Amino acid sequence: MPLKGLAEKPSVGTVLSNSAVIGRYILSPKVLENLDALRVGRDCEVQRTDAIMDEILAGREVCGCWLEGQRFDCGSKSGLLQATVAFGLSCPDLCADLQE
Repeated sequence: MPLKGLAEKPSVGTVLSNSAVIGRYILSPKVLENLDALRVGRDCEVQRTDAIMDEILAGREVCGCWLEGQRFDCGSKSGLLQATVAFGLSCPDLCADLQE
């Protein structure tokens, strides 16, 4: 599906959908060129989403796909622990031990 836009960590109250980018990409060489040209942005980082958004603003098609499942924020200690437990509970050879 073609994307109309995306934002890195949007501010509270500015979210336009309930979708999220989960950080898995197949990028065109042009997006990598855009990254080279970007200045440091939000949180003093160069944002991949800004380079992808440059493609959308230039009228070039950027596509995404819907994935179903559970998403965890593995950038936090709690999220990483939640993901580990969920994975363990989904494994038949680990589930019984974890439930104890």
